[in-house]
Amino acid sequence: MKQGIDLADVKQAHHAMYDVIHHTPLDKSVTFSNMAGCDVYLKLENLQKTGSFKLRGAYNKIHSLTPEERAKGVIAASAGNHAQGVAYAARMMEARATIVMPEVAPLAKIIATRGYGAEVLLSGTVYDDAFHRAQELEQENGQTFIHAFNDYQVIAGQGTVGIEILEELEDVSAIVVPIGGGGLIAGIALAVKELAPHVKIYGVQAQGAPAMYMSKYAHILKSTPDAVTIADGIAVKAPGDLTFPIVDHYVDDIVVVDDEATASTILMLLERAKLMVEGSGAIALAAILNHKIPAKGKVVSVVSGGNIDVNFISRIIERGLVKAGRRIKISTQITDRPGLLQQLLTVIANTQANVISVFHDRVEQNVPIGQAVIEISLETRDALHTEQILHNLRQHGYSARTI
Repeated sequence: MKQGIDLADVKQAHHAMYDVIHHTPLDKSVTFSNMAGCDVYLKLENLQKTGSFKLRGAYNKIHSLTPEERAKGVIAASAGNHAQGVAYAARMMEARATIVMPEVAPLAKIIATRGYGAEVLLSGTVYDDAFHRAQELEQENGQTFIHAFNDYQVIAGQGTVGIEILEELEDVSAIVVPIGGGGLIAGIALAVKELAPHVKIYGVQAQGAPAMYMSKYAHILKSTPDAVTIADGIAVKAPGDLTFPIVDHYVDDIVVVDDEATASTILMLLERAKLMVEGSGAIALAAILNHKIPAKGKVVSVVSGGNIDVNFISRIIERGLVKAGRRIKISTQITDRPGLLQQLLTVIANTQANVISVFHDRVEQNVPIGQAVIEISLETRDALHTEQILHNLRQHGYSARTI
């Protein structure tokens, strides 16, 4: 049996899935190009079937199985994108799929995975529990285990992203890729460096899950005790022993990005590009916009996925509006008499701010008798508008401050 992986494997995967997957857009962003000081292109794998690049590797792995192996079925452990990729790919090739997910997996992802035809089993409270249960079932039932990243056929499938980029943008100068376990960047780096060695390949990890970053600089496998990041798609404690040597050989550099920058980029993608992107999909662009990458010429940011929880999006939007000075809360004190609250609101209305909520408290222990504390949440245009509102209130005698 062949050991390892080469360019021929990636080309074979590209041919095998040519009419199966979406050839996702490579979209130039004028907005992000101006911000980064180079030509930024977005490889939109968030628009791939199942919402992420994971379908590529899963399909290539299942496609490589013998008819007998497919008849026995496949099994995987995942709480997210890999689960949906395996389920979808298995359905296309009429293979029975079992996905073991943690009991705390989001209901939406469980429903989506079942919707693609897979049997979903819930086991344990964390991914490691689900992984061990999947391995037990693999031994009991003879199913083929589909690893999320540490598999040569999976790596080859992910490498097709790199071939598509080169086919569409021949003069690309750099490709920036998110890293968790390393399957995506290993495949892309191998394919691109073999076909166009001058193209730089940069990896990006979350600051709270930097195992591949540490391994790259130590040139040996390193792991972290925890993997804590909003980019849950790349929250991996240890890279694969198959992916790491490829990354160590082909990838030019790896950088880390904090969650604040990733969250801001998610919001910018939503607002400026009208794209819903998960944390792992936004982190490569976050590195470019925050000048972590020595980007010149035409730079591709791989947007790896878009399966983000809508409640989490809501929190990011709220936090982003506050950070940008577009949503504020003001506290002041007024005499507790009829009509004075209306006067205060009139002053605010004259500044063109939009009132979201008003909290009126005249019984708080620290409030003098006959006075009332007013807290007002406002929508504003920007930080300068906030300063104008505070200035206007103070001119009218209010001791206003933001809280």
